[in-house]
Parts: sequence; structure tokens; C-alpha cells
Amino acid sequence: MSADPALQLDNPLLEHLGIRLVEWHPGRCSLALAHEARHLNRQASLQGGVTATLLDAACGYAGLMTHGEAAPVNALTLTLSISYLARANRGEVQARGRVTGGGRRVYFASAELVADDGTVIATAQGAFRRQSN
Repeated sequence: MSADPALQLDNPLLEHLGIRLVEWHPGRCSLALAHEARHLNRQASLQGGVTATLLDAACGYAGLMTHGEAAPVNALTLTLSISYLARANRGEVQARGRVTGGGRRVYFASAELVADDGTVIATAQGAFRRQSN
């Protein structure tokens, strides 16, 4: 299932940055961002904080839907570890997150940020805690 138009990021920061929801299923989420000057650092590559935001959001959103028809819940990031592997200088990047384990309240997720040429820019692993709405 691709991102349902009714499902929104509902996150002012992500929307301000121009991050788009590409796909969202229980246990998985993909977000995309087209590079703009505002996303770049002094070396004209994607700023590390933008990379971290994409990875955190992809991991987090992957665990917000617990099954097909359930409304998304909210979650808090407990830990997030990022490995920066390559530079992203232009084009579009996609953050692909998936739940890797956990229980009803705490879940573990990983994500990778991939450039449109297939280069893996960064990876992340984290722990997240679901909140009741």
C-alpha cells in the first residue's frame, strides 16, 4: 500500500523541511526529500541534522501503526544511533524505516537513507516508546 492521501505526516517540522510521505504500512515507512539549498551544509551536501531527522522520522513512523486498520499513535524516541556513510550532493533521498522488534509499548526500528542512484548515505537504529492517544 502506498501512502494513503488521508494519512498525513501531521508533523510541522517535517512538512516545513519538505519531507514527503511515500509509503506507510504497519511496521514500515518511507519518506522522501528533494534536495534544496536550505537542506545543505557548507560543503554543499545534505546537512547531517537533516539526515538525522529523516532517519528518526522513518524509524519512528514505522512503529506508529500497529495493524492495518488501527489509527496511528504517537511515539517518543528513546535512543537513536546513526552511521554516516556517504555524502548526498543532489537529487532526492529516501529514508526507509522498519520495525525490527519490541513489544506493545517499546519497539526497535532501523532505517537507511538512500540516494536516488542507490547509494546508502546513512543508517540508523533506535528504540521508541508508543504513547496512548
